[in-house]
Amino acid sequence: ISLYSGKEIMAAKSENFKPTITKSQKEKLIRLADKYETKDFLKEDPSQFLYYYNTPQDIELCSFIAALLSFGSRKQFIPKIQYIMSLADNCGGIYNWLLTHAFENEFKVSNNKKFYRFYSYRDFYYLFSKLSDIIQIEKSFGIFLHGKYVEELNNGNSEINLIDIISDYFSSCSIVPSTKTSAKKRLCMFLRWMVRPGSPVDIGLWTWYSPDALLIPLDVHVLEEAKKLKLIPPNAGGTRKTCEEITKIARTIFVNDPCKLDFALFGLGVDK
Repeated sequence: ISLYSGKEIMAAKSENFKPTITKSQKEKLIRLADKYETKDFLKEDPSQFLYYYNTPQDIELCSFIAALLSFGSRKQFIPKIQYIMSLADNCGGIYNWLLTHAFENEFKVSNNKKFYRFYSYRDFYYLFSKLSDIIQIEKSFGIFLHGKYVEELNNGNSEINLIDIISDYFSSCSIVPSTKTSAKKRLCMFLRWMVRPGSPVDIGLWTWYSPDALLIPLDVHVLEEAKKLKLIPPNAGGTRKTCEEITKIARTIFVNDPCKLDFALFGLGVDK
């Protein structure tokens, strides 16, 4: 009879696990990243909303909202994002829609009816109100976050990641992931969109943040393909720790641009 439980055995295996990546695997992942990081990626992906507007102020807000809604079935969440943008278009864009509180015509604090999955109209009211407060003070969402980031650096917190600054500020909004163990996949994806330059997919507006500091958006495809390639332990969960482990390996393949691996793993998972 084993003296150890299944969980203890798996934990021991995880502790002894060392990622293996051969030269041929590395070359394959580079080829896959180049294969999937093209304009065609935008067609059915929420990243298409990066190009819905032309002005940085609108792009940042539209992208943030799109990223937060990007979970579950694409056939369900993409129409929801399109619906919000169609409402905003009546005000000349998402920036003005939020700035003037026109969102209150549709999203009311008293309405607890579900808008998408387990999030209600009330939940979105709080999110939109928070964004409105930001752009009442600052010229744009990006300028606001840049200020918060610089503030952290000036306080000696050089290791702070921008996803944590965002989740801390929006901790009162249930739609924004905030737990410390969460991989915060939607926030990681949003930052990938905003930060990575020279990409046919990501728009790279925020030159003040380093692409090397980005964490890979850990969705189910990325997680499973990383396990198959033995980049992470077979029992690894969708946690912040796993996200950081994959990103660390990604930096050895795509130096200074770890999120490029996202395209290889995600594309491989979707494309079977």
